[in-house]
Amino acid sequence: MSHTSPAVPPLPTMAASLPRPLQFLINRNFALLWGGQTISVLGDSIFTITLVLWVATRIARGQPWAPLAVSGVLLATIAPEFLVSPIAGVFADRWNRRRIMLAMDATRAVLIALLVLATGSTLLPFVPGDQLPLVWQLGAIYGIVFLASICSQFFNPALFAFIATTVEEPQRSRASGLRQASASIAGLVGPALAAALFFGAGIEWALLLNALSFAASFLAIVAIHAPASRREAAPQEQEGFLRAFGTGLRFYFGNRILVTLLVTAVLTLLAFGTLNTLDIFFVTQNLRATPDFYAILASAQGLGLLVGAVFAAAFAQRIGVARVLGLSLLVWGATILIYARLTDIAPALALMGLTGFLLSTAQVAETPLLMHATPEEFLGRISSVFVPALSAAELVGIALSGYLASTLLRDFHTTVLGIHIGPVDTIFTAVGISLVAAGIYALVNLRGVRLAQGPAHGGNSMR
Repeated sequence: MSHTSPAVPPLPTMAASLPRPLQFLINRNFALLWGGQTISVLGDSIFTITLVLWVATRIARGQPWAPLAVSGVLLATIAPEFLVSPIAGVFADRWNRRRIMLAMDATRAVLIALLVLATGSTLLPFVPGDQLPLVWQLGAIYGIVFLASICSQFFNPALFAFIATTVEEPQRSRASGLRQASASIAGLVGPALAAALFFGAGIEWALLLNALSFAASFLAIVAIHAPASRREAAPQEQEGFLRAFGTGLRFYFGNRILVTLLVTAVLTLLAFGTLNTLDIFFVTQNLRATPDFYAILASAQGLGLLVGAVFAAAFAQRIGVARVLGLSLLVWGATILIYARLTDIAPALALMGLTGFLLSTAQVAETPLLMHATPEEFLGRISSVFVPALSAAELVGIALSGYLASTLLRDFHTTVLGIHIGPVDTIFTAVGISLVAAGIYALVNLRGVRLAQGPAHGGNSMR
């Protein structure tokens, strides 16, 4: 069941009208926030690809430990999600969230700019040869990525909570869809732009672009004029840190909606990690295609993610976000069951685009449901439980699927009713079944959950 916030004096609304062509961006504050985050997410996409290229083609080029060096970038990014994120959620519920975001954006901009010094494009006094040795370059990358990721763990729950208090419930599906669309566009455009900058202009320009993207996000947040939130209007005596953390956990796991969302999201990310890990082998073994077709499938999935985000932004609220979540998972699971049996390229391309569409609509539906079920004073902590759980699920999906395909199921081949069954399609079939179960679970457990309805352009006021 959902939980409602304790009664506090109503806060005055502040008009934030936008020109009619821009009213799909909900209100002035969200428009600024979305614009800044769109630039920032694109910068992050460029940054990630740039680091992989830098490590693989420059620092560790031709070395047997090159894959390990590249994986270190991923580890430095993910580790703070488990070490820092739950702690950061408590502070996001205590401190001024806008100030947290400003501080983290400013810090990340400085950190990424400092990394330019390790590229060799600038002569460094007091350093032998005026440049950092390769091992020091690698250490600088890991250290700055780790620190920047810590900043992200404070920024993200503050952002989640800030959006919840800036966008009225009838408009949250659209807000979630717009953010998902931005991420999808960054995923499509970022890699190509990163490669062009890296091999054309140089590493330092790709890094500076990411630093500038954080500066753009900072300026967008500075321009926001949000009224005080309900939490700030009715401050209460703060609990001790551990007690506040425990209170957040008890609230989360005592709430039917939040537990349902956690279970379905974990199953979703397990599936996503598994599919991304083994799809290259499905292409070569089951579809009997050349490896380059894998990139085409990935592009189809990326396009599906974008179309799904736009669709969900426009229609999820009308259909019902709980229904959208359950049906998306159910149909996605059925799609994977069909995909696992394919042997031809053309239908595989169509179904991979459909999987991207369904994954995107499910993810768009999760955010407004999380906000609906969470009182304002718990928003940061809830986000900091949810997000690390998803990262852990994706990592487990990657590791477990790789282990099963390489060991226990490596030589598994059989024929059932004239249908050949191998290791990869067997794992995909299990994934499909789990997603069907997740969809049914969501439809049953979220039955009766309704978000507030409002006029199509009625989101131009803010709490």
